[in-house]
Amino acid sequence: MNELEEKQELTLPKQKKKFRLGKKGRVAVVLLALVILAAAVLPRLGGGAGVTEVGYTVERAARRDLSVSVSGSATLEPADSYQVNTLISGAILKAPFEEDDLVEQGALLYELDSGDARNSVSRAGLSVEQARLSYDQAKEAQHPTAPISGTISEVFVHNGDDVATGAALAKITASMDLSIDFLFSYVSPSEFYVGQEATVFVGNFDAPVSGTVTAVSDSTAVTSNSKKVTSVRVKVENPGVLSDAYMASAVIGSYTSYGNAAINVPASATVYAAGSGSVSGFDKLTGSTVTKGEVLCTVDSAAIRDQIETARLTLESANLSASSASGSLDDYKITSPISGTVIEKNFKAGDKVDGSASGTLAVIYDLSCLKMQMNVNELDIGKVKAGHTVDITAAALPGEVYTGTVERVSVNGTTRDGFTTYPVTITIPEFGGLMPGMNVSASIRCDTAENVLTVPVAAVNRGGTVLVAPADALGEDGSLADPTRLEERAVTLGRSNDAYIEITSGLTEEDRVAYQAAPVPEG
Repeated sequence: MNELEEKQELTLPKQKKKFRLGKKGRVAVVLLALVILAAAVLPRLGGGAGVTEVGYTVERAARRDLSVSVSGSATLEPADSYQVNTLISGAILKAPFEEDDLVEQGALLYELDSGDARNSVSRAGLSVEQARLSYDQAKEAQHPTAPISGTISEVFVHNGDDVATGAALAKITASMDLSIDFLFSYVSPSEFYVGQEATVFVGNFDAPVSGTVTAVSDSTAVTSNSKKVTSVRVKVENPGVLSDAYMASAVIGSYTSYGNAAINVPASATVYAAGSGSVSGFDKLTGSTVTKGEVLCTVDSAAIRDQIETARLTLESANLSASSASGSLDDYKITSPISGTVIEKNFKAGDKVDGSASGTLAVIYDLSCLKMQMNVNELDIGKVKAGHTVDITAAALPGEVYTGTVERVSVNGTTRDGFTTYPVTITIPEFGGLMPGMNVSASIRCDTAENVLTVPVAAVNRGGTVLVAPADALGEDGSLADPTRLEERAVTLGRSNDAYIEITSGLTEEDRVAYQAAPVPEG
């Protein structure tokens, strides 16, 4: 080999030995490539923005005045509102109000023609009277009563007797005193006087009865046969057998009456059974006195009891119908249920309404104040109490701030998507240019804590802990130099707002807390 060939051999590179990857090796290479690709691509996903990790912020616990508030929005409403409607149909006779009028509660808004209703009331009243009469008659059938006051002159039945409808039960005479007018011929009226005794002879009875003069005529009269006579009235107590079928004469003093006179029997009445049944409770005897309406006995049977119950139900139904008809008259006069301002008047006098199909007749707002109902989330509702002051603003009135008051905090929450809110009612007594229907924002002043120890809300971790930065963890500029020296410490939390939270124990004013803000996306 010559010198040139030796040099060429020395300068030629050695041929590399070929390396073949096995199946597992190829898979490992592919996985490694995917990891490298993911590391390069993933930070740029989501619109090409990456995420830049933010460092710790260090802040000293400090005392400050802490104002706690809860904010939200709602739509304004009047203190009360009412839509005037009616179920009555008819022509409107009166509508004595206009839009924007102030009306008092109970003021007449509409009066409708009630002619047909008044007729219905009259018919219902007649039905009640007829039903009451039938009921009274049914009760009379079971408990017959005395139609007049007087004395029982005859008894036709006894206890235990069964009687049919129409059977006579007893006869009542209004008085036992009989009245007889006697004539005395050619005797001066001066010969007689009231209270004078008289002897009366009745029919063919052997024994006379005694009587008393109760009246004497002022002058004589002339009979049809031209005799001058004086008229004298005598009262005789009926021994129980005298009736108007008998004639009588009398002797008064030394004078005998002229001819025979008719006996005047007082009014009488016979009590009849109004239904069939068994008699009981009849304790009156002949000569017993009774008063008008007094129950004489009981005539009882299943038929009579059924008749009474039927009559009672009929009367009750008639009374209900009459009450309903009478009450319906009030519906023809429509009054305002609240005091307020009329904001709509949709019907006037002369128009006809067709019940509920006519819709709303008028709308009234009580504008003594405005109200709003703001929904407060479950995390803040415990901060809100009735009486708290509320600051209210509206986009429609820029620069204006109105003051309201929490009227009510409801416990009737509404849960949606696992999140619960509670309605808080706020009143605004002085509402200026605010109007119902406006959308407003509200900030409830829940509490104010003066000179309390606080830290940023972001510094408090879940479980009520904070990260305390000791002095050896800080750099010369006060920033965190060594995160590994941070100490986790439990604290007791108090009131809070959106930025700061009160620490009631666990920290002092010398302590510094460190916290990380949320990562900031790269632009």
